[in-house]
Amino acid sequence: MEKKRPTSFDDLPLIMTVEDLAPILGVGKSTVYELVRCGRIKSLRIGTQIRILKQELIQFLESSDSQVS
Repeated sequence: MEKKRPTSFDDLPLIMTVEDLAPILGVGKSTVYELVRCGRIKSLRIGTQIRILKQELIQFLESSDSQVS
């Protein structure tokens, strides 16, 4: 079953995975992992899993360095 893509920030879950975030940003999972690794998107680690808070995504998008290259 395919996940429904959010149409607004209000539809986003409070906590997202890399797999959730990639289509929202329009990039691949490896790009999201790199953004997390270099600290451009702040994240939480739960064991080996990475979680991104909705607020951290919003801060990333509002920041001047949110341009993904």
